[in-house]
Amino acid sequence: MDAQAEKKPVVLSGVQPSGFVTLGNYLGAFKNWKSLQDENDCIYMIANLHAITVRQDPAALKKNTLEGLALVLACGVDPEKSDIFIQSHNPHHAQLSWVLSCYAQFGELSRMTQFKDKSAKYADNINGGLFTYPVLMASDILLYQTDFVPVGIDQKQHVELARTIANRFNGIYSDVFTMPDCILPKQGAKIMSLTDPSKKMSKSDPNPKSYVAVLDDRNTIIKKFKSAMTDSGSGIYRAEDKLGISNLMTIYSAVTGKNDEEIVKEFQNFGYGDFKAAVGETVADTLAPIKARFDEIIADKAYLKEVYTKGNERAMKRSAKTLSKVYKKVGFGI
Repeated sequence: MDAQAEKKPVVLSGVQPSGFVTLGNYLGAFKNWKSLQDENDCIYMIANLHAITVRQDPAALKKNTLEGLALVLACGVDPEKSDIFIQSHNPHHAQLSWVLSCYAQFGELSRMTQFKDKSAKYADNINGGLFTYPVLMASDILLYQTDFVPVGIDQKQHVELARTIANRFNGIYSDVFTMPDCILPKQGAKIMSLTDPSKKMSKSDPNPKSYVAVLDDRNTIIKKFKSAMTDSGSGIYRAEDKLGISNLMTIYSAVTGKNDEEIVKEFQNFGYGDFKAAVGETVADTLAPIKARFDEIIADKAYLKEVYTKGNERAMKRSAKTLSKVYKKVGFGI
C-alpha cells in the first residue's frame, strides 16, 4: 500500500473457508467490504487457521480456501486497493497468538458465547483451539494495528476481548497496540432463518430451505423465498409478532437500501405470497452478477495465486513490525 493509504484508518476482516457463504454472511459482511476499501486501508483474509477447530478434510479445506478467496474478489474487493491473503500463509498470526494467550485470562475465554455454543455442537471434539481461538482472532486484529473491524453482532464479543487484551498489554509495556473498534452493519445486522425466523440464518441448519447461499442459482433462491415462513394476519409491516415478515423486510432493506416506511408504502397492497416472491426476485437479481464473476475467477487459478501471493507479501511486511515490537517488549530480543 502507498504512503497515502497508510494514513487511512486500517480495517481488517476475515472469512472462514466454510464451503459456501449465506445471504446473511453477505449482507452482514461481504456487501460492506467493497465500499470500505474506498475510504480505508483494508486488509481481508481467508481465515483458514480458525477453520481447523472443527475437523476438516484437507482437500476440501484447500478447495474451500480458494473458493472463499474467489468469492471475496467476486463481491468487489479489489486487490489493487486492499491486501487480500490466506491466514495460514502468514506465520505471524500464530506467533503473536501464543504471546497474547499468556495475557488472556481463563475466565475471559470461558465466557465466550461461541465457545459454549460450539462445545455443545461438537461435544466429541472440545479441543484447546476451540477454547483459545478468540486469542487468535485478537492476534489477527492487533497484528495490523487495526482501527476498525467489521463484524456481525455475534462477533462483537471477540473484538471486545481483543480490546481487553490490548489494553492489558499496553498497560504493562506502554502503548504497543492500537485499540480496535467494531463496525456493525447498519442494515441487515442479523438475518434470520427463512423457515424459523426466531433463529439466525445458518449454513449448518439441516433444512436447506432455511438459508440462501450466495452462489445459489436464481430459481433456487426464488423458491426458498416463496416457501419462507410468514405470520398470521395480513399486511406488510414490522411488528414483534410478525417475525417472518419483519425478517423479509430486513433482507429487502439491506439489499435495496430502502427503509421500513418506504417498504410498507411499496407493498401496501401486496399479500404475503407476492411480497415473498418480490423479495426473492430482488435478492436473486442482486446475487446473480456475483455468481457470474465467481465462476470466472475460480476458473483462473494462476490469477488467484497471484492475488494471494502478493497480498501475503504485503501483509507480512506490515505484521512483522508489530511482532518485532511485541517480541522486544516481552524480552525475546529480536
